[in-house]
Amino acid sequence: MTWTTIVSPAELAEALGDGGNLIADCSFDLGDTEAGRRAYAEAHLPGAVYLHLDDDLSGTPDGGNGRHPLPDRAALAALLRELGLSHDTQVVAYDRSGGFYAARLWWELRWLGHEAVAVLDGGFAAWSAAGFAIESGTAPTPAAGDFVARASLEPEPASADEILADVPGKDLLVVDARDAARFRGETHALDTASGHIPGAANRFFRENLDAEGKLLPASDLQSAFAPLLARADGRTLVSQCGSGVTACHNLLALRHAGIEGARLYPGSWSEWTSDPSRPIATGED
Repeated sequence: MTWTTIVSPAELAEALGDGGNLIADCSFDLGDTEAGRRAYAEAHLPGAVYLHLDDDLSGTPDGGNGRHPLPDRAALAALLRELGLSHDTQVVAYDRSGGFYAARLWWELRWLGHEAVAVLDGGFAAWSAAGFAIESGTAPTPAAGDFVARASLEPEPASADEILADVPGKDLLVVDARDAARFRGETHALDTASGHIPGAANRFFRENLDAEGKLLPASDLQSAFAPLLARADGRTLVSQCGSGVTACHNLLALRHAGIEGARLYPGSWSEWTSDPSRPIATGED
């Protein structure tokens, strides 16, 4: 069976002995960038490798491309190949933060043309609570796989220039995954300027989760996104956040709900505000 959005701890535990899986711990903390690596060393799923948001899942920021620009496509494919990825490998990504760091790897693997990738529903907390096996230290590096990047399974990412040319939204509806306070324009430590892209809508990524940190059922997500789809009225949704990370969680939720075609704006707010000539709006959605 191939999982392409989420997988439950019980499903993954049953499949671990079958081989052909690559488990990736994507735990991270924007306020302490080594916290995820420490958490992984302390406890992780059996055989899991660790992928660092800054070092592995992002390119180099240059002051104008956002805090977490996309990595070089060929370099990311090579890294994953060395970690054991082959074209028939089922990848399962997880974290300790509701799945939004894991969702970044989910989107990037689809960008590389790999369909068999899913996020562990509920992450490490759900796995641990279920009583499944946990390891510590560093897992042995798997034998290298044969993966090479193929045609992307995701629509072409949106650029700042494309969005700027469309403001306030003739063909695109930008959907901001940040919380409502940041969207309105309240000061936040991660933002060099406050507000949102003119014409954008707000969909806080945590609204995709239930009280246990698991993704809402597909039917609930369909209902939740219905007002946005109605508002789009034929326009393409573009998912944006602070730096192109939590935006991927909205894309995961959309795809789990069976809603396709939404695009990622990788640079997101941190790229948008690096150029003071780009317009900024404040206030409610």
